[in-house]
Amino acid sequence: MAAPGSLWHNGGGETGKRKNMNLEKVIFGFFIVLAATLNFGFVYGDPADPEHHHLWEFFAAFVVNVIATALKFGDRTQIGAVHLATSLVAVLQLAAAALVWFFAPPGPLDAGTTVSIVSLSAGAALANVVSVVILIVETISMRR
Repeated sequence: MAAPGSLWHNGGGETGKRKNMNLEKVIFGFFIVLAATLNFGFVYGDPADPEHHHLWEFFAAFVVNVIATALKFGDRTQIGAVHLATSLVAVLQLAAAALVWFFAPPGPLDAGTTVSIVSLSAGAALANVVSVVILIVETISMRR
């Protein structure tokens, strides 16, 4: 029998039954990994070249990070608190990058503004990586 909080469970705990996947854990893991990959995709490229960093990709990374943060509010464990802290850091970094983008002079972004936006987004990407590492360690350490 799988541990109650694990990814796999068999409902009533009876032996011999087929184990079902915990959909809540799947959705949680999906949004954590999606937040990290979208943020990485935005950050990847020449930091000073605005052509390598698209507004809609940034927007998608921001929205998915907010969703991932909202999903972390229900967990009252110590690991849950660290998950929430990493998400809050990522959202704060992305919000700061959004403000830099919003207050940038009209027209195409200059290299300095682009570097600021990408640097703040890279900080959020690092927070996302920490969150993914915590998720992996938590999954591996669960009892079977």
